[in-house]
Amino acid sequence: MDPVSRDLDSETLDSRLHKGSTADLQTQMGDMQITGGGDMLMDDYEEKFADEKSDVAEITPDSSTDEPQEPLANDFEGMKARILPQVSDLETEFESVYTWEIEDYRSLTRKERSPKFECGGHPWRILLFPFGNNVDYASLYLEQAHDEGNKPPDNWYACVQFVLCMWNKNDPSIYTCHTANHRFTAEESDWGFTRFSELRKMFAQQWEGTGRAMVENDAVNVTAYLRIYKDPTGVLWHNFINYNSKKETGMVGLKNQGATCYLNSLLQSLYFTNAFRKAIYQIPTENDTKKKNSAWALQRLFYLLQTNEEAVSTQELTAHFGWETRHIFEQQDVQELSRILMERMEERMKGTDAENALAKILVGKMKTYISCINVDYESSRIEDFWDIQLNVRGNKNLDDSFKDYIQVETMDGENKYFAEGHGLQDARKGVIFESFPQVLHLQLKRFEYDINRDAMMKVNDRYEFPEVFDAAPYLSEGADKSEPYLYQLHGVLVHSGDLTAGHYYAFLKPTVDGHFYRFDDDKVTRATLKEALEENFGGDYANMANGHTGFRNPYTRTLSTKRSMSAYMLVYIRKSREKDILLDVAEQDTPSHLAKQLNEERAALEKKRKDREEQHLYLPVSVVTEDAFKAFQGFDLTNWESDPNAPTAPQTYRVLRASTVGDFTKTVAKSLHLPAEQIRLWVMVHRQNKTMRPDQPLTDLDMTISEAHSRYSSRDKPFRFWVETATNLEDGKPVWPNVNVAPGVPAPVLIFLKYFNVEDQTLQGVGHIYMKKSSKVAEIIPAIQQLMGWSPGKDSMSMSSTSSSGISPISNPATGAPSIQLFEEIKHSMIEAMKPKLTLQQAEIQDGDIVCFQRTLSEKESSAIASTGGYTDTREFYDYLLNRIVINFIPKVATEQEDSTFSLALSRKMSYDQYSAKVAEHLKVDPTHLRFSTVLSSTGKPKQPVRRTQGLTLAQTLMPALGAYANSNQRPDSLFYEILEMSISELETKRNIRVYWLPEGIVKEEPLDILAPKNGAVEDLVSPLQRKVNVSDEAALKLRFYESHGCKITKDLSANSILASISDYSTLFAEIVPEEEIHANDGDWLIDAYHFDKEISKTHGVPFRFLLKPGELFKDTKERLSKRTGIKGKQFEKLKFAVIQRSPYSRPTYLNDDDDLSTIAIRSDDQLGLDHVNRTRLFAGKGDSIFIR
Repeated sequence: MDPVSRDLDSETLDSRLHKGSTADLQTQMGDMQITGGGDMLMDDYEEKFADEKSDVAEITPDSSTDEPQEPLANDFEGMKARILPQVSDLETEFESVYTWEIEDYRSLTRKERSPKFECGGHPWRILLFPFGNNVDYASLYLEQAHDEGNKPPDNWYACVQFVLCMWNKNDPSIYTCHTANHRFTAEESDWGFTRFSELRKMFAQQWEGTGRAMVENDAVNVTAYLRIYKDPTGVLWHNFINYNSKKETGMVGLKNQGATCYLNSLLQSLYFTNAFRKAIYQIPTENDTKKKNSAWALQRLFYLLQTNEEAVSTQELTAHFGWETRHIFEQQDVQELSRILMERMEERMKGTDAENALAKILVGKMKTYISCINVDYESSRIEDFWDIQLNVRGNKNLDDSFKDYIQVETMDGENKYFAEGHGLQDARKGVIFESFPQVLHLQLKRFEYDINRDAMMKVNDRYEFPEVFDAAPYLSEGADKSEPYLYQLHGVLVHSGDLTAGHYYAFLKPTVDGHFYRFDDDKVTRATLKEALEENFGGDYANMANGHTGFRNPYTRTLSTKRSMSAYMLVYIRKSREKDILLDVAEQDTPSHLAKQLNEERAALEKKRKDREEQHLYLPVSVVTEDAFKAFQGFDLTNWESDPNAPTAPQTYRVLRASTVGDFTKTVAKSLHLPAEQIRLWVMVHRQNKTMRPDQPLTDLDMTISEAHSRYSSRDKPFRFWVETATNLEDGKPVWPNVNVAPGVPAPVLIFLKYFNVEDQTLQGVGHIYMKKSSKVAEIIPAIQQLMGWSPGKDSMSMSSTSSSGISPISNPATGAPSIQLFEEIKHSMIEAMKPKLTLQQAEIQDGDIVCFQRTLSEKESSAIASTGGYTDTREFYDYLLNRIVINFIPKVATEQEDSTFSLALSRKMSYDQYSAKVAEHLKVDPTHLRFSTVLSSTGKPKQPVRRTQGLTLAQTLMPALGAYANSNQRPDSLFYEILEMSISELETKRNIRVYWLPEGIVKEEPLDILAPKNGAVEDLVSPLQRKVNVSDEAALKLRFYESHGCKITKDLSANSILASISDYSTLFAEIVPEEEIHANDGDWLIDAYHFDKEISKTHGVPFRFLLKPGELFKDTKERLSKRTGIKGKQFEKLKFAVIQRSPYSRPTYLNDDDDLSTIAIRSDDQLGLDHVNRTRLFAGKGDSIFIR
């Protein structure tokens, strides 16, 4: 059967064009269409993909050239040189040219094929739709011509660059050609151009002004030029449909959760550092709690990468890191993530056999020194490093960056170094390496702050790095160089895109003598050395044609002449240690408990899969037992949706539909350790009042389960039973009360009994009884007394005969047993007192009904129980159960106590004071000192505190009646709590004041929340601040408070300043007055100082007061400024200082070292400005810092 031409619809084409390809070939799209099968059509190809890079089909039309003579269509070698240029970096395997001479064009059928021709040992042919494949164009394709009798070998493919050229057989100067690249397979057997040439033009008398038609005398020639390339990676022009990474490379990828490609690339790099993987496996984790153990999760991830057949998910790992959904969709800094991960693993290794295992692999040593030039003195410090950050901007290659890193700074002139014992000296300051680790991680600073653009930008400059790197030149003279410091490149982590949008992937070399592979999330492909190195140097694209505006960035959709993909992290392994680092990791090196756990999970998954396949053969059946009923507290006999491990949970069975009721009875009896004859199954039915009760026993044991389900239950309802156990036996056989009843005598009814224990505030099942319908309600009492074991003489059961609820109690005068009140549980919201004189038939009692009883309380007992928040009436307790909700209470201030988070069952109707009392009882604190806050569902963080309002119930607090939209962002099952130092009533008289405490100049600020009287003064802040920051009484006398707005001081606050006058939009600072101000000379005065970034309106940081001394040169003033602010070293050197008037239109007067600040800042509204970059703004859009739990 001939292969059918297939068209690519827009979705298929889009997926093929966007899937990764190893060969990064740049071609231009011409006026053509591509098909692949059937009669489907892709009309808008050019409009949709005009600017996109194609990884599967790359097609270039013929274009005009400036050559003086163009070859004719019958000059096949000349044409081939012109229209089929060699693809760089690819090796030609076979070439072929074939011409099909077509006669009687108008007589051709809808679809025609040329004779077969050979190229590369395989048959090919041209496929022609002479009148168009559903378009007004002739459609031409190249197809592989294997047929049923000559099938291609398994996994056959050919990477073909081809041209189809139609030309006038009488005038070969008239022709039109189109070019494409395609990976031909047995499934994708043809490729070409749906809109090859417009039919109207082909048959026109003149073809593009040549004076002759293309199809002349109903004849035309079509020539196919084929070039088959060797596939260096196995994925050249691959569409990656049904691609199997494990099968093709022996390795698997990692799934991307949303924006975790940066994490995936780092994890793959660490995984293929085999010594690192082996060290992680050595961490003892078999006895750890899974949910809080990131080491266990990393071990598990590595083991899955080692054994899985498909890509592995990182969801489990990030969950153990403690990350939330928002962290999954935030791009984080890879270096920061790497360092934190190393720290966590090092912590887990302490005290184990794996201690220091990572340091031996990844840690080197560097020396920071200051060495005097003229005297023999050096100050130095040796530090460990895990990685090295290298500058890209301004450096051409890796060696330049290392030279920049260790370059020496001369300290002379005004910047001389004070050497102890030698005074001020000229010195050299720098960094030098003492040793490099076995595995060298180099972080390339591809993202930097651009001062001209006032933003963080990606550095796309060309930056070269070698395959082999010699680190010896960057070691100190005294370093141990007995072993060469030659490093082999084994990892290139790449970022493609820019700062705001991009993608991360990695090129890794897993073995000593192997190839590089590209790890792109879940896809692993072989890569060439050029792809791993040169294509990730960054910089401009090579061979840019004149007028070419650049290539489109696939993530930002903008054109650029610079490559968007560039290396940001390099992994080098010391050549002399390669075999030690890339050693084999055998099965015995992996923790045995990992394999056991995963095998169990895989077996469970396989069982689930098998269960799903066989689901139609089985029926799930739930059974509630007498013991489960007795342990249950709630409505009906049980909660059918409860936790399967709970003692009240019904037992669930997977029953073969074809099995009989008798077979199932034996199964249930076996699980209860009873003979099958001693139990009976009652069918549970849904009543109209939405309760579920036993209705009738199953007596036909030969009936199939499927038939019983159809007869006694609805098809869309679960099949449920209650198990009755016989208590009366005659000759070893059970006696069922409602069997063998005399003719005409009504069968007794089955009644379930529940007891409301007022003292314990519990409601639980007691058992079941059978009663005649003619019996009075009062006759239930003896059965209750028998079940409860209540008998005369028990003081605990003696009680008054008067009910506090006004309901007539029922007592048994003959026995002196306690007075009892009876209630019928009709439905969840209907609990009614029973009348003792009515018969059961008059009370409408039937099989499966529930009667609840409680003992009658005296008024004293009722008052005592009610005072503790308890319920004294069965109906009240049922109402509590109906409105019961389990609330999670979370401490607002994190604590290390394990039981600080807890859950309580409360009623929705409870007031603030009632549920506060319950929480206080649990915490053993004063309820008046508890305050609650609702929880944001989106972040899990506290909302505003709950106000203690009269009549506000727990339900209204958790779910305010403001519409569904308002409730959607608040959790209905959780509250934060905090234990206050004062009562809520007292708190309402206070105001929270946030004060920023400045303990060390202005470089450090601590936010403090202080409760002060609403009508209080600033002096009321002193004592609480003392307690929070541990300030002595003597220092407290020197405290100064000042208010700022817009990062400028607005006013000083005296001790008598009223707190109510402080604006909510102002910032309040507190500090101890500097000693130089306390001991100021006459004539000294204070000036306000603030920070700005270039423009005086761009204020930032902490404003402060500074003491001016007349006659002091500004170079001396700067020394005092450094001491006053706490800013030192290089950071202080970057500051520029200016005098600025308070007017928003004033211009700064910048200061020089020879200026006298007291003679320039002479106006009362002059301020001192510190001009420097606002570092906090650089991270304003960044989320919370990354962390690993």
